[in-house]
Formats: sequence, structure tokens, C-alpha cells
Amino acid sequence: MSRKIKNSGFSNWTPDRLGDLAGKIYLITGGNSGIGLEAAKMLAAAGGDIVIACRNPQKAAAAVDEIAAVASGEVEEVSLDLSSLASVRQAAEEIKTRFSKVDALINNAGIMQTPQLETADGFEMQIGTNHLGHFLFAGLLFDRVEAAQGRIVILSSIAHKYGKIHFNDLMLTKGYDPTTAYTQSKLANILFAFELDRKLSAAGSPVSCIACHPGYSDTQLQSTGPAGFLNALYKLTNRLMAQSAYRGAIPTVLSAAGEGALSGAYYGPTGFAETRGPVGDANVAVRARNKKTAARLWDESEKLVGFQWPRP
Repeated sequence: MSRKIKNSGFSNWTPDRLGDLAGKIYLITGGNSGIGLEAAKMLAAAGGDIVIACRNPQKAAAAVDEIAAVASGEVEEVSLDLSSLASVRQAAEEIKTRFSKVDALINNAGIMQTPQLETADGFEMQIGTNHLGHFLFAGLLFDRVEAAQGRIVILSSIAHKYGKIHFNDLMLTKGYDPTTAYTQSKLANILFAFELDRKLSAAGSPVSCIACHPGYSDTQLQSTGPAGFLNALYKLTNRLMAQSAYRGAIPTVLSAAGEGALSGAYYGPTGFAETRGPVGDANVAVRARNKKTAARLWDESEKLVGFQWPRP
């Protein structure tokens, strides 16, 4: 059974409630398109400095120009391929060299329902990119977020409600299914967020961890990953059912910079089946609230990426 886990008091949060973000740095993975780009523009318009992290330099340059058109602060980019742990480590080192703090690390980038593929490190592509890459990236940059007493934002999905962590075959080598892999990765995202929040709370850390989801939003996610029937289906449903990427980005902006956003919360659309509508506290599946599963996933993730998170 799904239920809300926080009562933040938001029933229809909108970006016009943002304060002055001048001097604050927002680092967004996948900030070159879709929800990440829209979130970057909202934060930039409120005065924040923006750093987008993505793997395609041409797309990054175009996004920087688009964000800069509405920005009053700085807009920069860094090269990051979440499907390569070496790239994640290199990007983190570059960011640490360039910035003494990060006010919000927004783990936004993701892929969806791809054919069976492997990352550079031999992980199943969806859990490797959506979860493990972000798990390492956030751990490596934790000190920069801590220096700002900032926030770590992790994007999940309503699809987490259908996911299961396959500990006996985490890379789904036996009978791969694109949807099974996607829902597992989105459940992993929210389990990571809640486990991190518990660790931060237990340590009395000034860092907040907040999860969110975009509902069903019209982005490149549905066209660049799914193949065959799924690709054709999304072309139709995106036209008929999806909300805009702008609307889908509002929960991200609330999580990253909204006053009153609570650590350990999960924000998203609250309308029809949580696919669209006013933004507030969203429903969390029972399986996402399982502390034993979250702790086991954390330990397994540390082993897989070869990194032990610093104690908050």
C-alpha cells in the first residue's frame, strides 16, 4: 500500500515561491534536456548559479546558452557519463577543484526501458546509470554539499511502486526485461534517498536528502530508451496524457530550493494517479519504506562501485 510519509504543508507548490538564490550553486546531472533543463532554468531565473553535468559537449553548450538567457548568475558545465565510474570520479574531482561548495546536488539524469546493455564497468545499464553512478557521484561530492549545509536531491518515479530489488541477480542476467530493469532502478533511487536521509538524521548532519518524481512528463526519456512497441506506444501517450517537462520539473525545484522542503520527503504531482497536477507530498510504496532492503542495497552499492561513503 502506498502512502504519504511526510506532511510538508504543500498542496500546490509553484516556482514563484522561490526566494533569491543568488550565490547558491545548483549542480544538475542531465541538465541539458527535459526536466533537468527546465529545473535549471527555473533555478537560474531565481538567481542561482547553475552547473550542468552531461556527457555530450555539444548538447551541454547549447543548454548553457539556453539557461544563460534567463540567468542572472553563472552557468557552467562539466563532462559526466554516469555509465562509467571512471567518468564519475573524474567529474567529481573537477567539480571539487572548481567549487568549494554545492548548495544542491540534483541527481536527475536517467535512462528508461533500454534494450539489454552494459555500462563500462559491466553493470546492467539502467541500474548502473540511474542508481550506481549517482550513488558514487553523490558520495564523492558529499563534502561539497556539507560545506553549504545543502541538499542532495534524488529523482525517482511513480514506477518505483512496481519495482523489486533482485539481490540474487541485480544485473538481471537471467531473463532481462526492460521494464523490470527500469522499475528496479527507480526503486533503488528512492531506497537510496531514504537510507541516506536516515543516516544524515542519525548523525545530526546539516545536509538534507529529498526525493521527488516528475509524474508522467513529455521528455526525451520515452523516445531515446524504449524500442519497438514501447517506443510507438509512448509517441501516442506522450501526446495524449503527458504533462510538459516544465510542469514535471517543479518537484525537482521544490526539493532543491523550496523553503520548507523537508529532508526525507518525497515530492511530486498529486493529481490523476500522480501523473500530473499540483505538486505536494507524493505517495511512497511499502517496498520503498523497507529499511532492511535499503540498508542491504546501500552495502551492495558500496561494494559494486568500490567506494565507502563518508560518515555524515
